Amino acid sequence: MSAFTETDEHRELRAAVAALATKYGQDYFRACAREGRKTDELWDEAGKLGFIGVNLPEEYGGGGAGMYELSIVMEEIAAAGTGLLMLVVSPAICGNIIVRFGTDEQKQRWVPGLADGSYVMAFGITEPDAGSNSHRITTTAHRDGSDWILNGQKVFISGVDQADSVLIVARTADAKTGKLKPALFVVPTDAPGFTRTMIEMELVNPEKQFQLFFDDVRLPADALIGDEDAGLAQLFAGLNPERIMASATAVGLARFALGKAVDYVKERTVWKAPLATHQAISHPLAQCKIEIEMAKLMMQKAAVLYDAGDDWGAAEAANMSKYAAGEACVKTVDQAVHSLGGNGLTVEYGLASAIGLSRVTRIAPVSREMILNFVAQASLGLPKSY
Repeated sequence: MSAFTETDEHRELRAAVAALATKYGQDYFRACAREGRKTDELWDEAGKLGFIGVNLPEEYGGGGAGMYELSIVMEEIAAAGTGLLMLVVSPAICGNIIVRFGTDEQKQRWVPGLADGSYVMAFGITEPDAGSNSHRITTTAHRDGSDWILNGQKVFISGVDQADSVLIVARTADAKTGKLKPALFVVPTDAPGFTRTMIEMELVNPEKQFQLFFDDVRLPADALIGDEDAGLAQLFAGLNPERIMASATAVGLARFALGKAVDYVKERTVWKAPLATHQAISHPLAQCKIEIEMAKLMMQKAAVLYDAGDDWGAAEAANMSKYAAGEACVKTVDQAVHSLGGNGLTVEYGLASAIGLSRVTRIAPVSREMILNFVAQASLGLPKSY
């Protein structure tokens, strides 16, 4: 990408992903959700085509590209009315962390499977009393000989029933100071002492949410990713991609809703003219288009900065893009439903189920209030509020 023009390779990637996603589409996504199935067919085909691990190194079976390219994959899948939530987690968060901080043996063990989708890794940071505030996490790991013993719980963890393991953010005691610091562990989903409970959600989504419990879960020494002193840097390496991918999801869903609305108001005739001829209809949709494009630009900036190795610059842009994309998505879905009137709430037009999903883009994986805290403190230098 140079300036504001995508390369031919990027445009070709967009077209290829869009073709795959359209082949499945919203009907497939909703059917999977309502029948209790996963989007396994879409996931498997995306893996075979090299889309899932496009950001991971070629030496481990990935595409050798970066977060810019993976965000294209996520955006185009969402823009077709379908979704692969585990793209956010497995190759983006976990893959990037392991590639940057894992040992050679850890990379060889996990990255090839993450790249082709045959191995799925979930990510666990949020807790009932801490949210995603790493300074208040109470899940802890302590040494027992060469092993680690993990205790604690997590909440709102996505796709654990689809995962082979979960990358858990815990805290360990600093050997010198005794203070707790973050550290990341790969925990197999069938590990003794690891249990989960599904959280019932009012969302039309095949991926499920879980509360996790760790009761004296014994882990080998090599379950710890990299160096136990690198936990904070590892979080940056994972949370920036998370926010970029959340932005891509929101931008894609907003594009989907806007496309539905535009098609409808062009065809729907009221008072002898299409709805689109009325500025009360066309202007709000035009505003949505503007806000989607602005959010997308910030998302692309965040991805370019991350791929260039500028973690701090990427953090600011990724948080801003997550905020902007979430707001644009909620507004666009609401306006699209309103443009269709009663039809906006029917199954036929496929917008009603997007209402709940659009709200998720504002709340998860980090709320807009937490993003505003970050921008106030890190970008503006204002005092901390918590």
